[in-house]
Amino acid sequence: MSDLGNIRISDEVVKTLVAKAAVEVDGVYKLAGGVVDEVSKMLGKKRLTNGVKVEVGEKECSIELYIIVEYGYRIPDVAEEVQKTVLEAVSRLSGLKVVEVNVYVQNIKIHDVPEVEDFEE
Repeated sequence: MSDLGNIRISDEVVKTLVAKAAVEVDGVYKLAGGVVDEVSKMLGKKRLTNGVKVEVGEKECSIELYIIVEYGYRIPDVAEEVQKTVLEAVSRLSGLKVVEVNVYVQNIKIHDVPEVEDFEE
């Protein structure tokens, strides 16, 4: 609380900060949405914050995000970099204390997978 009144940052603002920071990390293909996000997609609603869950209090927040990692990147390294990048971005831009950043790797994106041909003998 400031001398002028209350300041409250919405969950959606924090989700947007998280999503933007996470997708900028090398090795992150995209965020992975859950059931609600899939329903939104079917209804034609695209959301940048698919795959991000936050709990925002007055001075602190906790974050969960679900990602898809690009094949060839070491998964623990990508996940750790996401944690660091998200923590720094949210803390710096919102002023909130980030108490935890939980990263769940949901899938791996393999680019340019050659098609398997059937051979008859």
